Amino acid sequence: MLNHKNYFIKERVGFMKLVDTYDILDPETQQVIGTAKEEPGWTQYLRMLVNKQMLPTTLNVYENGGTVPVFTIHRPMAFFRSKVRVTGAGGVPLGYFKSKLFSFGGGFWVFDNADQKVAEVKGDWKGWNFKLLSTGGAELGTVTKKWAGFGKELFTSADNYMISLSAHAEGSSAASLLLLAAGLAIDVVFKEKG
Repeated sequence: MLNHKNYFIKERVGFMKLVDTYDILDPETQQVIGTAKEEPGWTQYLRMLVNKQMLPTTLNVYENGGTVPVFTIHRPMAFFRSKVRVTGAGGVPLGYFKSKLFSFGGGFWVFDNADQKVAEVKGDWKGWNFKLLSTGGAELGTVTKKWAGFGKELFTSADNYMISLSAHAEGSSAASLLLLAAGLAIDVVFKEKG
């Protein structure tokens, strides 16, 4: 799954759902290469009473047909700033994301497991065109929203978007995995409402 440069993320539509599930597709072949499932545990029922942005959540990403997560994104309970942890297979820590305190377009910092800032996720005022930038300013990738049609976007909260990693992002599978996790975290962890 991690040997791709482009990932098309398609949220599954559901009526009155408490958790989100996303299909991860290869945009060239349209084949499902993975699934991202929000698995918040018992707190999912609190979502009927409390804004889900304030509750803890876990997003597990599986290869297509797999039962063991390739990586996991975990956000603890948060009120203002989130520190979101990313772990690899077997719970190996890979890094974390820290939301910016003041940001008009949205965005957050990406840190590796050694607490070194490795990237920044910057958004524009529209909120769905994001760039993944290295600490030196090189573009590591982009996250752009793909519209599914006026009716679907108007009447559901389902999102479809493309995560594209540049040649600068190639190098280590841990770095690519962290950038893919950052792309997923934009929607699932930082922007998804209700």
